[in-house]
Amino acid sequence: MPDSVKKPEWDLVIFDCDGVLVDSEPLAALAFHNVYARHNMPIPDGTVAKGVGMKQADIIRLIGDLTGHYLPDAAQDDIWPETHRVFSEALQPCDGIAGVLERLKTRSCVASSSSPQRIAFSLEKTGLINAFDGALYSSTMVKRGKPAPDLFLFAAEKFGADPARCVVFEDSPFGVEGAVAAGMTAIGYTGGGHTYAGHTEKLLEKGAKAVYSSWKEIENNLL
Repeated sequence: MPDSVKKPEWDLVIFDCDGVLVDSEPLAALAFHNVYARHNMPIPDGTVAKGVGMKQADIIRLIGDLTGHYLPDAAQDDIWPETHRVFSEALQPCDGIAGVLERLKTRSCVASSSSPQRIAFSLEKTGLINAFDGALYSSTMVKRGKPAPDLFLFAAEKFGADPARCVVFEDSPFGVEGAVAAGMTAIGYTGGGHTYAGHTEKLLEKGAKAVYSSWKEIENNLL
């Protein structure tokens, strides 16, 4: 691991939500599959995973481009209720994150491609929401979602933090790309249930300074 990312003094720690704080990506993919199936648009396994890190509208567009199945606008309203249902049954925090948040002394926030209601519900369901004192930022609050830097710069502005002194924890190549474009230090996390062969390499290719598979490793080395 490069010396430049060992125990630095950050002004702001920015966490992605899905796949970083909560182990939600496999459940979110299931919700997409269920909704598309109800509308007679089965999608192949692995299709939704190609959009991890994107906001919902961009994922829907990607699925259409990859499969030819373009979900009608009215049917898109079914995605959040179905996601809420599967999250209610099975969503869990990522292993070890609760203790990290309890011990973290640096200011922190969430910057996620998900909707505000999904972010809030996910963190409430997993008992993590109090760690952020309402500092929950969604891609719906900016013009462009990840991999654009807009959301990360928005979060830094809210805290009056210099982007160069912000660290971002991300599980997706799109998220890492956006953090790097914002002039921030990106650290990859591959401890979620959706990790795959080559995940680490993809995050490094997009500019992650280091990649870890557990929060224990991250806490020991960075926080």
